[in-house]
Amino acid sequence: QVQLVESGGGSVQPGGSLRLSCVASGIAFNQYAMIWYRQAPGQQRESVASITSFGATLYADSVKGRFTISRDNAKMTGYLQMNDLKPEDTAVYYCNCLTTLQNYWGQGTQVTVSS
Repeated sequence: QVQLVESGGGSVQPGGSLRLSCVASGIAFNQYAMIWYRQAPGQQRESVASITSFGATLYADSVKGRFTISRDNAKMTGYLQMNDLKPEDTAVYYCNCLTTLQNYWGQGTQVTVSS
């Protein structure tokens, strides 16, 4: 059974930091690309950052320089380090692991940035 379990969300003040984790099971994690998405209330889900199976990364303009995506294939875990958080970063964050043939989602973790 495939599972992606996110953790690390919470409530922080503007300027704070959080690190999200996504632990995978039931897949050959090192063969999958991983994307972090977020969805704010009333808005469409948007991609935030991605990392290929080889470690190449891409970021949305809104998070460049503040967020860092990484992965530890031995631990079957992906990470999203989020620094200098802003109120507009408030959303449910989801991890997505995919290949050309398969696509799996986690359940999401809430991130709230508020003073």
